Parts: sequence; C-alpha cells; structure tokens
Amino acid sequence: MADTPASDPAYKVDALIAEDIEAYLQLHQNKGLLRFITCGSVDDGKSTLIGRLLYDSKMIFEDQLAALEADSKKVGTQGQEIDFALLVDGLAAEREQGITIDVAYRFFATEKRKFIVADTPGHEQYTRNMVTGASTADLAVILIDARKGVLTQTKRHSFIAHLLGIRHLVLAVNKMDLVDYDQSTFEHIVADYRSFAQEIGIAEFTPIPISGFKGDNIASAPSANTPWYTGPSLIEHLETVEIANAVAQAGSFRMPVQWVNRPNLDFRGFSGLIASGSVKPGDAVRIVPSGKTSTVDRIVTMNGDLDEAVAGQSVTLTLADEVDVSRGSVIAAADDPPESADQFEANVVWLSDQPLIPGRGYWLKLATQTVTATLAQPKYEIDVNSLEHLAAKTLDLNAIGVTEVTTDKPLTFAPYADSRQLGGFVLIDKLTNATVGAGMINFSLRRAQNVHWQSVDITRDQHAGMKNQKPAVLWFTGLSGSGKSTIANMVEKKLFRMNRHTFLLDGDNVRHGLNKDLGFTEQDRIENIRRVGEVAKLMADAGLIVITAFISPFRAERQMVRDMLPDGEFIEVHVDTPLEVAEARDVKGLYAKARAGQLKNFTGIDSPYEEPESPEVRIETTAMTPEEAADLVVDWLLRDS
Repeated sequence: MADTPASDPAYKVDALIAEDIEAYLQLHQNKGLLRFITCGSVDDGKSTLIGRLLYDSKMIFEDQLAALEADSKKVGTQGQEIDFALLVDGLAAEREQGITIDVAYRFFATEKRKFIVADTPGHEQYTRNMVTGASTADLAVILIDARKGVLTQTKRHSFIAHLLGIRHLVLAVNKMDLVDYDQSTFEHIVADYRSFAQEIGIAEFTPIPISGFKGDNIASAPSANTPWYTGPSLIEHLETVEIANAVAQAGSFRMPVQWVNRPNLDFRGFSGLIASGSVKPGDAVRIVPSGKTSTVDRIVTMNGDLDEAVAGQSVTLTLADEVDVSRGSVIAAADDPPESADQFEANVVWLSDQPLIPGRGYWLKLATQTVTATLAQPKYEIDVNSLEHLAAKTLDLNAIGVTEVTTDKPLTFAPYADSRQLGGFVLIDKLTNATVGAGMINFSLRRAQNVHWQSVDITRDQHAGMKNQKPAVLWFTGLSGSGKSTIANMVEKKLFRMNRHTFLLDGDNVRHGLNKDLGFTEQDRIENIRRVGEVAKLMADAGLIVITAFISPFRAERQMVRDMLPDGEFIEVHVDTPLEVAEARDVKGLYAKARAGQLKNFTGIDSPYEEPESPEVRIETTAMTPEEAADLVVDWLLRDS
C-alpha cells in the first residue's frame, strides 16, 4: 500500500481493507475466552463432538478437510461421511483403537467468543488425564450415549468436575439419531442424571439432545429432528454462559509471586499471575506469610505501565517499601489477606498406579509454593456410584477420598471453594517426580491455628558452641545383619574418647519405648523413621552428634529426615553388605524366620531395600573391618575440625 499513490482509487480500497483487517483483529482480541472440557464414558462421542464444533465454526482449512475425508474413508466411516473424531484423536494408538487416550486441546472461535476445549479420555485408567483437563476449565460438557444412559464413568467425571469447582455443566445426550430422536429417552436420561446430580450438590445443569455425527443442535437450534426441544444449541449456550474470570475479578486481590524481577540495581519487581481481584497503584497490600505491609508503586508490563490490573493478567508489581518478598509469597489486599497454615483437610484424587502411602513425604505444589507434605490415613473414600463414605487405609488409582495434610512449613492458601488457584494443589513423588495426586483444600485444621512456635533465648548455635562441636546426624542405613549397630557403637566410643557430646539411637532400642506401638508394615516403617527423625532433629538442636542405626529401607523417608535438618548436618552412611552375606550372619535368626514365612514384610526378602544413590559415606563391609569402618566415619565427620 505504501507504493500506491494517495490519488489512485486503489489506495482507498487498500485503506478500507486495512481498516477492516484492523477492526477484525480488534474484535477478536477483545473477545472473552471460555475454557471447557468434554468428558463422560468411553465411546460417548466426545472427539466427534469437538470435531463437529471445529467444522461448524469454520476452523478447518481446506487441506485439513481433504486429509480428513481421506482418513475417514480409510477407517470405513458409515456412508463415507466425515469422521470428525479423527480431527482430535491425533495419536496413532487412538485412531487404531477408536478411543481417546491423552488430553487433546483445541482452539476455535465464533463471532461472540473464543474457546479452548479439552477432549479428555473416557477410560477409567485415564481418569488422571481428565483431572488435568478439568483443572483449568470453566465449563464441562458431560456426554451420555443415548443408547446407554448414565454410567459409572459418567458419574465419576461429573463428581470430579464438581469437586474441581466447575459450576457450569452441560448434559449433552449424544447419538440421538441412533434412538430415532426419541423424546422419552432423552427425558428419562435427564431425570436419571438429575437424581444423581442433586446428591453430589450439582444444583443446575443444561440438558441438550444432540447428534455429534449428524450435527443436530450443535451449531443451530432447533433441529428439525427434535421439534420437542426448544432450548439453545450447544454453541449458543457456550457463547452466552458466564466466564469464571469475571467472578474472580470481583474477589479480594491475590497474586502469588512467581519471580522476583531484578534486571538491575535500580529495579526490583514481583511478577506473577493475578489469581483474584484487582489492583491499582497506591493500593495497600500485605505480604503473606510474613505479614509485612506496603503500597503498590507501579504495575509494569511489556506494553507499559497500567492504571489497573485484574484477575487473569500477568504483571510485575513494584512496591513503595523494601520488604522481603520471594517466590511463593502472596501479595494480597492489606485488609483481607489469605490464611497461612501447615495442616489442612482436603479432598484428594489419587492419580498413581502406586497407592497413597500415609506418612510418606511428597512434594506439594500450590500456586508458586512448593513444600513437603505428608498425608494421614484417609478419613474415608467416596464411592462415586452410591456416594457412600467407605473406610480406607489408603487410596488407589482413581480413588477419591478425604484426608488430613500436614506440610513442613506454613502454606498460604484459600479454600478451594473460594479460589481454585490458591486452594488446588498437586502431589509429586519425590523420587520419580511423577504427579501422583490432585487435591482441593477444604479448610485449615483448628490445631494448626492453636499451636505456635515458642520463642526461646538459647539458640541451637549457642548449644553447639557450649559443646565446642558442630551438630550432626550420622544416619546408618543397611540391611538387617549388615553391621550397622556394631559400627555405630564403635563410632560413638571413638567420639566419646575425643570428648564429643553424642547420643546413639538404635533401631531395636527405640521400638521398646518410643515406637513400641508400631509394626513392620510399610506405613509403620515410615512412621518409625519420621518419629526417629524428629527426635534426632531435637537432639541436633541441643548441639549433639546423633548416631542412628536403622534399616530405613526407603529413600523417600531418609530424604524426609534430611529435609528436617540444616544443610550439611545429615550424613548418610550406607553400610553396604550383600544380602547373602547379611543372611549368612543372621545373628538374630530373622532371615530364617522370613524364609519360613513366619516374619512378614522383612527387608530383603519380601519387602524392598532402596540403596542410597549418593551417600556421604559408603562402607563395604566385605572389604574392611568394623574398626576400619568406624575410623572412616569419624575421619569424614571431623575432616574440617
């Protein structure tokens, strides 16, 4: 257009085209965004429905349409019509099996709104994927095959959607073409679903009879095949439903800090996504959990400073005062800050093939915070069919339960019912880094608010200074019969002769008192180590060198104790003895009993031992004497003295 003279009529045409393009882009830029999921049981037509939505909203390019028609012929679609599911089922395994395995995200837009839709799998074994898709959704389309009615997986997905805070539900009764668009079939399914929905607290939902394959009541309503239905089409409903972000903007200001932005000495800002409310320069804010207050100086973005920022925007805030703010802190309205606590009741959806182990430490991630968390034995598990509360000692894959969560330091939160961003968390296995659970906080426990740290005048450094030594925990781990207790005892005698202040905690000895109520199940072993770790920590606080001798077979629990102590104070000593050597010694006759089936859950026989991957000290007992091993440990401990 720059080369066209202004007097040329073509110039005016180009200018009009440019104005139209700019107006079009501006229109789409200002549209609201609705995130929604499709879910339900296997083969209810979720992928077909999304494919139809993309097709009807003109979001398929000609080359995609040609490829889709060719693929439809390959899979033998009835009547050589388009198989819309192939637009979404991108994995080869999905196309071969005709099912959805992974979560597929698709974008489309209409004249009124933009959409991101997640196609979630229907198989029970992939429920974890459905949780992933639902975690950010504003609306859920629950599909039901008109021929099958309400199924168990329909109920499970509905329960999870409600649990995750999705308040807009569409009951899409699909494949109406296969039941001759029978009104009574539709009404019977709606009544059946309404009965279940009321039991779990779903007050409202929008029922729509559809055919994803034929297109009935998808883009335009009413369909000639359902003259008895007078409600909106699916697209009409999606275009007009209230977007959750508008609700979030009405709440109190909350922004979890993701990053301290310090490009130079003249600028220090705090970046994050605003979870709720709005903020303006001059607003009074409080930093949680520290409680320090300040006022907002600037709201900085890549496109310049803002006069106001609202929920859903990512911004950098600068404050008028130099206050301590770091990743994980929450900047909040000064007169209405969120809570901080280290004990909660929460709903948990278990997503791992390995069951929940009460007492084991998991990483808990909530907003920008990461802490160590342990879960108690569930209060109950929820049967998604009957909604009955079942007694449970653990949670297996796809189970939903209520339990108490304890974190190693206070967590800034809001109940999930008030804030999905500050109330929802994920649990991560510390060893594999796999996500094993998703949780929703209900409330903090009263004891978390009533129990406070008592400040003391004599510090742990003063305790250690009086003893003229550095506190440490020497943690001996190895198989039964490896020689842990023998070497640990020698180490203490050597340190005692050097006038070091020590205390020895032996695995058998603590089970006569402190842990006499514990057995040898995996859960009891974890609790055994947790208690010993807490005692060792208190003794280290007193300035002692603590020596422990425990099988402690699981890496996660040894890491749990390491995390209790300051850096450098936990010294893992692996007494590395081959199983056959330890069994040959069998001083206590335990291996013989285990081999005979008289001793269950015995480490090395029917319970695993996870060797340390990088211990501070490794003792190969087949290559040195106990005396030499003790000297090795003492030399390592006092190497900097």
